Amino acid sequence: MIGGFATWRNIPITFDQVDTGSTTVQVANYMRVSPNTSSGPLAPNIEIGLYAEKTGKTTHTYGPRWSELTTSGGRTTAIKAGVNPTKPDKRNHTYMTVRQDSGNQWDVLYDFNKVGSTTKQLKVLGGNTNRIDVGLEVMGPKYINIPSIANRMQFMTGNKVWQQVATPNVAKSVTLPVCSTTHKPPNCFTTKLTDNSKFTQWTVSKPRRQAAATASPAAATAAPTHSRDAAAAGLSATFNGVDQQALQACLENDPDSCLASVPGLSECVVTVRVCNAAAVPSGGPSEEAAAADISASDIRARAAAAFGVPSDALAVKPPTSPSALKAHPHAADSSSGDAAWTVTSTSSTPGLQRTDRRFDGFTARYSAHTGALLEACWGDLCDAS
Repeated sequence: MIGGFATWRNIPITFDQVDTGSTTVQVANYMRVSPNTSSGPLAPNIEIGLYAEKTGKTTHTYGPRWSELTTSGGRTTAIKAGVNPTKPDKRNHTYMTVRQDSGNQWDVLYDFNKVGSTTKQLKVLGGNTNRIDVGLEVMGPKYINIPSIANRMQFMTGNKVWQQVATPNVAKSVTLPVCSTTHKPPNCFTTKLTDNSKFTQWTVSKPRRQAAATASPAAATAAPTHSRDAAAAGLSATFNGVDQQALQACLENDPDSCLASVPGLSECVVTVRVCNAAAVPSGGPSEEAAAADISASDIRARAAAAFGVPSDALAVKPPTSPSALKAHPHAADSSSGDAAWTVTSTSSTPGLQRTDRRFDGFTARYSAHTGALLEACWGDLCDAS
């Protein structure tokens, strides 16, 4: 396997309007690719997905990001490219990672455009020594309502052919009970695996006992999905060899088929890797959720909970100017223009990895406008170039 692809819609996720203290309340719907699992299942991997986090009694963040997770540390970066990536408007989005032509590192693509690259992945070996996962992870389930998310996934073979996973190679794991008359919301999932000879779709939801209050008025009702014809208006017919009208129509109706059906797309994602003209960043200010009242104590509490470090072991710096952020060597191109709170610590931390490993120190940056996590690193990956 030298590539992974997944797609799902930006489904509205709602949170109870209650004070949850220092409890982390978060949703992650993700694809994870592990290029080399010969040393064990917790090998270095790439994760890209949609994340929503409760940040206060009535506030939350929502949007995509990608992460590189290794045995010596990790890093994560918010994705601000694409069309309305931070809006729960039920728009289809695509998530992809493809190995580079030379070496062992991988490029990460969102909506068929490159948004980053790894630095610490292992060499891909032959045989059954790699894996691809797609799933939903919830922290603080009793405060969250998640409608059904339909996840579709494919992988790229060593011959650069995209395929669905054969059913005998599919395993599923559900750590909360299946919702039933015995196991009622909020501590349960509803799931459905659609397959015949190959994996087709994994549909999952996490209902509340009653409809959860929305975290902001803007999220109360999903915005109508904008026509892809409008997104394609004014674009050239072909961009980097890709038929743009066909691409926008495919993204709207059947993104799982785009790599096979859109002229030029399958070649573009492994060569130029910037294939969707409508989703190319414009260079203007990014669209974000409504401004939140963010304080140093809020950021300190969130970082302490997220990174498993005592709050008194953190250093919190007030928002820096966009120009200062751009000078930071690890700032992502898509988020470097956002003024940010910076939190650092030299204490032992698990980072944002869900394992028993500990790492030395972390740095995290949070948007001064919304409180959203812009980027973070922990362990040795804070020194990655």
